[in-house]
Amino acid sequence: MSGLLPKKPDALAGIFDRPKPIIGVIHLPPLPGAPRYDGQPVEEIYAAGVTDALAMSQAGIDGIIVENAFDLPFSRPEAIGAETVASLTAACVRVRDAVDLPIGITCVANGVMPALAIAKAVGARFVRANQWANAYVANEGIINGPAGEALRYRSAIGARDVRIFADVHVKFGAHAITSDRTVSEQARDAEFFDADVLIGSGQRTGSPTEPEEIRAIQAGTSLPVLVGSGLDVDNAAELLSVADGAIVGSSLKYGGTWWNPVDPSIARRLMKVVRSVRNGI
Repeated sequence: MSGLLPKKPDALAGIFDRPKPIIGVIHLPPLPGAPRYDGQPVEEIYAAGVTDALAMSQAGIDGIIVENAFDLPFSRPEAIGAETVASLTAACVRVRDAVDLPIGITCVANGVMPALAIAKAVGARFVRANQWANAYVANEGIINGPAGEALRYRSAIGARDVRIFADVHVKFGAHAITSDRTVSEQARDAEFFDADVLIGSGQRTGSPTEPEEIRAIQAGTSLPVLVGSGLDVDNAAELLSVADGAIVGSSLKYGGTWWNPVDPSIARRLMKVVRSVRNGI
């Protein structure tokens, strides 16, 4: 527990009606404006998102986060274009109308303010900030934590009910800038800069999050802590014995590959394990 600020209400409990929520990721195909976009009709892109959303909802997944995951290589936050925001918004509207689940937004790379704008427009409950406080050397260069500017923007657009899910010791890139600060200290920084939920991740998409990293984050915060990468059927019980829930992407997909569609049978198997964990609480 950080002790730097009064304890906040549990944002996970405010969004989800059950313990240890599982949030599935929709990795959208390339959107208009992205280098890999080949002119595919946008309705096909949105339909792919809806198909994944329905598969996750029917399997019992508790929430969904929609991400422009295939807009590789990602733009820096200040260079994210209007076409990306428009297409991601439209995709989120389709998903929102298809399933009755809490929805979050990730606009990569670290487009927290575009994500907040989308969340306000579509009624999403949270956004994911891959870097919230401090800075690190990402694939896109040096990425600064946007907390001060983003929270002022959130207030300006009347979106204070949109919660911030912030990574600690973020995946992808080097941490030389913060190498003299422990993971627990970085968790304190994220809480002090008014995040609502913290996330521990592996080194890259799909790589395992270690229980020790979750414990290190928890040692520095009073906020809920999610597993942000690598949770699957085999390790879910172990990781959920430590963490307060998880964001799950690659392991739900056919072949465990993030750009494939959701495999409903894997999603059902995972949620069977999750229900067993919940029953043991």
